[in-house]
Amino acid sequence: MEKIKKLREKTGAGVMDIKKALDEAGGDEKKAEELLKARGVEIAEKKSERATSNGLVDCYLHLGKVGAMVEVNCETDFVARNEDFKEFVHEVALQVASSDAETVEDLLKEEYFKEPGTTIADLLQNAIQKTGENIKIKRFTKFTLGG
Repeated sequence: MEKIKKLREKTGAGVMDIKKALDEAGGDEKKAEELLKARGVEIAEKKSERATSNGLVDCYLHLGKVGAMVEVNCETDFVARNEDFKEFVHEVALQVASSDAETVEDLLKEEYFKEPGTTIADLLQNAIQKTGENIKIKRFTKFTLGG
């Protein structure tokens, strides 16, 4: 049960999916996490064609010297109001503030500054898996004082 709880916190996957992955991995948490991640990629690919006409705009200011604004879209306003989605959008804004990326594609390839070894694309796939909806980082901008 502890392994399931741990993997649920890490991946956001459903309990039954985690149980199945643990069974397939022979109880090995690391292998189960890799299986869940692979399934998350498949899920995200299947949902990628669905329209994203809702979402949020979020801003982050760092000491009044750096500002970031992002627009992240999802399928429904229900998910747009969800705390997990709001947190994801804010984390993207934080990443933009610490980033030199100029395009969404560049941003997706970047390593997430809070979790080395995890990319923004990985974070996006986790958000898609948690919410069950297609999510897209539509655009962003960064302002630097005097820049």
